[in-house]
Amino acid sequence: SDHSHRYEEREAEDNVSTVIQLVLLGFSDLPNLQGLLFGVLSIIYIIILTGNSLIIILTRLDPTLQKPMYFFLANFSSLEICSVSVTLPRILVNLWTQDRSISVLDCAAQMCFFLILGATECFLLAVMAYDRCVAICGPLHCPLVMTPKVCLQLAVGSWVSGIPVQTGQTRWIFSLHFCHLNEINHFFCDIPPILKLACGDTFAHAPSVCVAVLLVAAVPFILILASYSKIVCTILRLPTARRAKAFSTYSSHLLVVLLFFGSATITYLRPKSRHSAGTDRLLSLFYTVVTPTFNPMIDSLQNKGVIAALRKLLLKV
Repeated sequence: SDHSHRYEEREAEDNVSTVIQLVLLGFSDLPNLQGLLFGVLSIIYIIILTGNSLIIILTRLDPTLQKPMYFFLANFSSLEICSVSVTLPRILVNLWTQDRSISVLDCAAQMCFFLILGATECFLLAVMAYDRCVAICGPLHCPLVMTPKVCLQLAVGSWVSGIPVQTGQTRWIFSLHFCHLNEINHFFCDIPPILKLACGDTFAHAPSVCVAVLLVAAVPFILILASYSKIVCTILRLPTARRAKAFSTYSSHLLVVLLFFGSATITYLRPKSRHSAGTDRLLSLFYTVVTPTFNPMIDSLQNKGVIAALRKLLLKV
């Protein structure tokens, strides 16, 4: 037995060879709610896919919606479909089959895509805020005029910028030694629950997570604040009658921004002692499922152009 014990120890030193399969515990502590959760999350997924696809189709087809704002809205809707599809289908499969295992490679891929798309969302929200700033403050105050070429460059930049940072971050996290249980107390492979599996003091590694979060989130957030302070100053100069209308248009986008950045900040920048799996899961459910359901609705239902286009489309049908 001593021999086998030594063998196990040597195995344990061979990094990831010890943990090939991980288990996403997900909602396994709610055995009576599995069916209900499956039903509710399936409906939410269908709503997200349908609502966002509709926005993409409308902004492509309707000639009145060929402005930069709608181009970015379509990008945002595509992003919501992608980011939800990174996490939700897996959750649904886990609930349906009750098989919660996930390979280390799948887990790393899920984390990588999730983080890249999270970065894209930060950049895209900043670009949308800037675009609204250009629209309301007039081209005089804004160095970049939104030509189709500039719009395309900004969109591509948003989708691509997060790739090097987040791929590096994922590689670094999965190069750590995992020596705790192989159970992830979460419903997808997010940074905090994976770091809990790593040996030793992961607090030493926390700064690099913070640096990545700052690069990807703080810079866009500062740009958003700059755009919005400019927008608010401009709106305050408007006559009172137009002021209310302008505020209602921009407050909806601001709500989307705050929902996204608020939940992400609490998740990634909270001290480790405060992390409880329950709160982590609730928060994550919030920004992986709840906000993508409401974002397009908040943004589009506030938007006269989108509503008019939808009416036209429905009348045609």
